[in-house]
Amino acid sequence: MQSENINIDDAVLVEQCRQGDSEAMERLILKYQNRIYNVILKICANADDAAELTQETFVKVIENIDKFEGRSGFYTWAFRIAVNLTLNYCQRSGRLGLKSLDAEDNGQARQQLKEFLNDDSSPDPAAVAANKELCEIVIASLMKLNDAQRTVLVLRDIEDMNYAQIAEVLDIELGTVRSRLSRARSNLRGIMEAILQ
Repeated sequence: MQSENINIDDAVLVEQCRQGDSEAMERLILKYQNRIYNVILKICANADDAAELTQETFVKVIENIDKFEGRSGFYTWAFRIAVNLTLNYCQRSGRLGLKSLDAEDNGQARQQLKEFLNDDSSPDPAAVAANKELCEIVIASLMKLNDAQRTVLVLRDIEDMNYAQIAEVLDIELGTVRSRLSRARSNLRGIMEAILQ
């Protein structure tokens, strides 16, 4: 029920944007900028690039809002723009997010782990250390996947998009989403097992 309200709200905001209402566009940007930034960051693994690509995404959204036909949700349409920009950028620059947690550019991931470690609500330091180690292994493993597999995994397992949304965002067939996700999960599992041995 709540997602229907979100979609209706988005549709109203999009219509207001088309009529030149800059506050409506600002509301859409504020609503989705963090999620889009996080997806981009998980694909390209560079905070500065992710911030730039997020801005570029919303510039394209603003420029093309009149072309948005409403066949999908605004969220899906904006994510498609973001993912396409990011994958194109990664291919052009040769940056496929293959950085470890020790890389200088991955400060945000380290900061999140640091905040997690400084969380006083965790009663067991051994559990905190184990969680930190597991988090590092997962992030390092995720960064070793190719861009197509990492993207589908991020969209499904982190962003919680359904298969139809992913197919639309990536402009691929539903069966391709399923097979790519299956391969990505299998490869991720293999990478993690190799690290843990």
